[in-house]
Amino acid sequence: MSATHPQPSGPRADVRVEDLVDAALEAGAAADDVVVVVRRDDATNLRWAANQLTTTGTTSTTSVGVVVVRDLEQGRAYGGLTRQVQDVAGVRRLVADAAAAAARAEAAEDAAPLVPGPVSAGFGEEPDEASPERLAGTARDLGELFARSQAEGREMFGFAEHTTTTTWTATSAGTRHRAVEPYGTVELNGKSHDRTRSAWAGTGSREPADVDVPALAAEVVQGLEWQASRVDVAPGRHRVVLTPSATADVLGSWLFGADARTAADGRGVFARPGGGTRLGERLTDVRLTVRDDPAHPVLGTSDVVAATSTDAFSSVFDTGLAVPGTRYLDAGVLGGLVSSRHTAALAGVPVAPWAGNLLVDLEGGAGSTADLVAGMGDGLLVTCLWYVRTVDEQTMLVTGLTRDGVYVVRGGEVVGATSNFRFNDSPAAMLGRVRGAGAPQVCLPRELGDYLPRAQAPALLVDGFHLSSVSEAS
Repeated sequence: MSATHPQPSGPRADVRVEDLVDAALEAGAAADDVVVVVRRDDATNLRWAANQLTTTGTTSTTSVGVVVVRDLEQGRAYGGLTRQVQDVAGVRRLVADAAAAAARAEAAEDAAPLVPGPVSAGFGEEPDEASPERLAGTARDLGELFARSQAEGREMFGFAEHTTTTTWTATSAGTRHRAVEPYGTVELNGKSHDRTRSAWAGTGSREPADVDVPALAAEVVQGLEWQASRVDVAPGRHRVVLTPSATADVLGSWLFGADARTAADGRGVFARPGGGTRLGERLTDVRLTVRDDPAHPVLGTSDVVAATSTDAFSSVFDTGLAVPGTRYLDAGVLGGLVSSRHTAALAGVPVAPWAGNLLVDLEGGAGSTADLVAGMGDGLLVTCLWYVRTVDEQTMLVTGLTRDGVYVVRGGEVVGATSNFRFNDSPAAMLGRVRGAGAPQVCLPRELGDYLPRAQAPALLVDGFHLSSVSEAS
């Protein structure tokens, strides 16, 4: 096993974050406004292959983002840059470069006065550093799993990581906010020794000790055992149970298409024909809810905007703005669209900055994925999705692949595995074909996990899920 040792990337050990923030605000004092966002990621990880730990390590990365705003006769322009710096002198150069970019910039479409955001009592506190001890329990569980897997003819591959992200946000409007966001993920991939079978399970947690590695392993072992029998299934529209991971990938795609700018521009399924949005409209009789919540006890995130660039989801001018949490789909009704102040005004909807997590539930949903499968009759159990991409923004049609386990269900029992498929379906249209759900659980979207690791979703029973063709991927 090899070990990667901490390679601090960012300021010197004797430089405090508060000094960097103060230096940036002081250096930008000649500008009309300044935004500073310092982000520190402390991570520890384990990687394993063929029943052996291969790598363990810790990393620490600090980046400083600066936005310099200048007022013009016709609006406000800004220049924003983010980079790693070593000291106060580096911050001053960063501010000077951002100011030069602002001097070249034209008036920003989303220009607005900065928000006088909150002032945190602990703003000057430094972050917790990464420690391999946080994954010690995971490592012990893996050791036992490797011994058992070797004896029983399986190989385990995977990756576990725990990261604590600390964000310091300050603006010339008075914001001084510090947010700490710990979170980790575990992914376990099991294969038969002849590599003809492959199964996957993954989840997330606020602390690694909360991950039940034996339970994840049991899911993987069950999948490999089901793959001992093969059942051919033709492509087409099928009744399926999507695991919480697959549900999160599908409804995460739905959320990423639910922004106010797209609707205001007349694009996407949430634009009303002739202009306006469909906010307040019942999209489905299925009482499904999609929301976010920065105060979630496991999936919690920062409760203020900390943007150093503008996109469809956020605006640099909103930095410091409170993130209250929004019910985007509220029991089947379109209850909100992700928006900055600017895009909210364009679309004529309430401001709703995204909190960075995804919470899905169906009214009355209860039980496990296995319970849902037992009650589905005939159909398919889809473990996880991969390479999900949008094909048509207007209908929210997405395409992608199933991966590491599609199982055939007859009379509520799994009778074997079938091939992987390419799927083509619209999360928006699919909402009306949901026929049941389990209880929501913290999970890991396998495709969107890099952008959306914090997710809680139930297994969903869906009619008519379109598996368009057989895939040779395995």
